Amino acid sequence: MAPEDRRAALIAATIPLLHEHGLDVSTKQIAQAAGVAEGTIFGVFPDKRSLLVAAITQAFDPAPTLDAIAAIDPGLDLRARLSAAATLITGRFTGNVRLMNAARLAHHSADPEAAVRMNQARERLLAVLTKLIEPDAELLRRPPATVARLVLLFCGANTYGPFGDRTYGGDDLVSLLLDGLLAGSGPASTHPDQTTGVSEFC
Repeated sequence: MAPEDRRAALIAATIPLLHEHGLDVSTKQIAQAAGVAEGTIFGVFPDKRSLLVAAITQAFDPAPTLDAIAAIDPGLDLRARLSAAATLITGRFTGNVRLMNAARLAHHSADPEAAVRMNQARERLLAVLTKLIEPDAELLRRPPATVARLVLLFCGANTYGPFGDRTYGGDDLVSLLLDGLLAGSGPASTHPDQTTGVSEFC
């Protein structure tokens, strides 16, 4: 097996183990999952930390989520598009809950490339969400990029924050953002901002 193929196989074997064991995963467990001798790992990676950083960075690759958001029907209204995107983003965040502590290892790694890739992943997610919002910029009291950041903030806080409640889905989070919490400000009301679908909260 070529070195790059062996590297890819070790990373692929490590990601599920990180979900299960976090940073406590051992090189022995990784080797068993990859079907190789433990020493093989150190022929590809200089140490365990390097392998974990590579696996964490790969696990947080946003490409599948970016593609799914980009595929949302542009003919849907803003609320429907945002709800679909928030559902996708919440699903991505929820799937990586166990990796968040491990992600700090990648972000603060001595490998500057890993930190750069993590930052780029966040910026790419922000960019594709901003693009999704931009066609309805005139409906919003804040720029599309700001609204995109708020969507990501809501999704992230609901998933990772100490007061998060995973019973809230994308529809709930988007309603909170667009309608606020005042009674009668929802999408079916006669609130003064109903013509735009955006409340004073946004």
